Amino acid sequence: MEEDHNQPLLSTFYDAHNPNAIDQNNSIIEKKPCSVTADHTFYNTSNIGFSREFYIELKKLWSLAGPFIFASVCLYGLGCFTQIFAGHLGTIQLAAISVENSVIADFGYSILAGTAGALDTLCGQAYGAKQYDMLGIYMQKSWFILTSATLGNLSLFIFATPVLKFLGQTATISTEAGRFALWMIPQQFAYALMIPTTKFLQAQSKVKEMALIAAVALSLHAFLGWFLILKIGWGLPGAALMLNSSWWFVAVAQFLYIISGSCGQTWPGFSWKALTNLSGFLKLSVLSALMQCLSTWNGMAVTLLAGYLKNAEVSVAALSICFNILGIATTVGTGFSAAVSVRVSNELGSGRSRAAKFAVMVVGIFSTLFGLLFALVLFLQRKQYPAIFSDDEQVKQLVEELTPLLGTHITFSCIPANENFNINRLISKKFGKSLIQLDFLSKLFFFFFSYMNIGCYFLIGAPLGIVLCFKFDLGLKGLWYGLLLGSCLQILGILLVVCLANWKKEAYAARKRLEQMGGKMLPQDDEET
Repeated sequence: MEEDHNQPLLSTFYDAHNPNAIDQNNSIIEKKPCSVTADHTFYNTSNIGFSREFYIELKKLWSLAGPFIFASVCLYGLGCFTQIFAGHLGTIQLAAISVENSVIADFGYSILAGTAGALDTLCGQAYGAKQYDMLGIYMQKSWFILTSATLGNLSLFIFATPVLKFLGQTATISTEAGRFALWMIPQQFAYALMIPTTKFLQAQSKVKEMALIAAVALSLHAFLGWFLILKIGWGLPGAALMLNSSWWFVAVAQFLYIISGSCGQTWPGFSWKALTNLSGFLKLSVLSALMQCLSTWNGMAVTLLAGYLKNAEVSVAALSICFNILGIATTVGTGFSAAVSVRVSNELGSGRSRAAKFAVMVVGIFSTLFGLLFALVLFLQRKQYPAIFSDDEQVKQLVEELTPLLGTHITFSCIPANENFNINRLISKKFGKSLIQLDFLSKLFFFFFSYMNIGCYFLIGAPLGIVLCFKFDLGLKGLWYGLLLGSCLQILGILLVVCLANWKKEAYAARKRLEQMGGKMLPQDDEET
C-alpha cells in the first residue's frame, strides 16, 4: 500500500503545493484547508461533490487495479489453462489436478501467501514514509521465512497419496493426485521467491511491469500446454512440467527486474539486516498466515466433501470448473483489493484516514456492480461455457445446474475483500494487519476475525452444506448452499466492522508500526488535529 507523493495516479484530492487545482474542464476548484501537519495540507472535498470525488478516486484505483487485474488474470490462467488441457484428457485427470490444487497445493500456498502477508502493510507504509531501503530489507526477510516454510511443507507433498486416502478420497483420485503433487514440489519454491517480489513491486505501483511478465508467462504456458499435452501426449507429467516452468519464469523474471537496478533506492542489495529483528516480523507473518489458511480451508473442505459423493470423479471435476470460474471473476476483486491496499497503506502511513475510508467505499461499490454483471453473463451462457473445460456430458450438465448458485456467489465474492471464497481479505489483510499489533486490543481484533471466519464457515456454513448434501440428497448443490451462506454471514460481520472502525486509531497505529520496525516518525493524522 503506498504513497501518493509525486505520483499522479496516487495523488489524493489535493495538490499540497498549490492552493487551487484545475479539473478536467479547466475550472478552478478551491481547496479549503482543514489542518496542516508536517508537509501535508488537507482540505474539505465536499466542494466538488460526491460524484466527482467518487470519479477521481475510481480513476486512481483503476490506474492501479487495471494492470494488476490483467496480471492476476494471466497468473490465474496458468492453473486454469492446465485444468482445461487436463479436462480434455479425461475426467480422472481433471479430478486429480483439481484435488491436488485445491487440497495439497492450496494448503501450501495459503501458508506461504499468509506468511508473506505482512509485506502488504509494511512495504506500503514504508514507501509512503519515504523509507525506501526498508522495502528491500522486508522482502529479504520474507524470502528467508517463506523458504523455511516451504521446506516444512514438503512432507505434505511427499505423502499426498496416503493423506488423501485418509481424508476419504477414492483410491484412483488419491493415487493420481499424489503423483501430481510430487511433480509439483518445484512450484512451491517458485512461490517462496515470487510472492515477496510481487508484494515488493505492488507496493511501488510497478504493476505494468508485473502485467508484462505475467502476459509472457501465460503465452509460454499456452504453448507448453499445446506441445507437451496435445502434441507429444505427456499427460499429467506434461501438465506438471508446464506449470513448474511458467511459475519459475514469473519468479525469476521479477527477481531479475528488481536486482537490475530498476527499483532504485528500494533495492539496497542483499543485506545482513534482513536477518535481524525477525521475531517481530515473524509474529506478524504467523498471524497473517493463520488468517489466510482459515480463508482457504473452507474451499478445501468443500472439495474433500465432494469426494464422498456417489460419482466422485464427476462431482470433483464439476466443482473444479466452478471454482475456476469463481477464481477468474474474483481476480477483479483481488485487483481492487490490491489497489485499495496500496491506497489505504499510503493514506494511513501519511496520516490521512479520511481518504483511506473513502477509497474502501468506492472500491466496494464498483466491485459489487461488476460482480452482478459477471454473474448475469454467466447465467445467460450457462449451456455453452462448460464445454470449454470438459467433454464429459455429466460434468457439463452438473456445471450448468450449479451456475445460478455460482453466479450468486460471484456477486458476493467480487467485493474486494475477498480472494477465492472469503470476503475478509480486505479487513484482515489490509486493515486487520493494522490491528494486529503486539498489544492486547490488537490481538482481540485478530481473534475476532478468526473466530468469525470459523463460525461462519465451519460452524454454520459447512454443517448446513453437509446436511443438505447428504441428508436431503442435494449433492454438490447442498455443499454450495452452505458455502454461500458462510460468505453472506461473513460479509455482514465485516461490513459492520468497517462501519465501526476507528480510522484515526489505524492511522496512528500505522505510524507506530513503522517506528517499531526501525523507521522514522510519520505525519500526524488529518483527523487527529
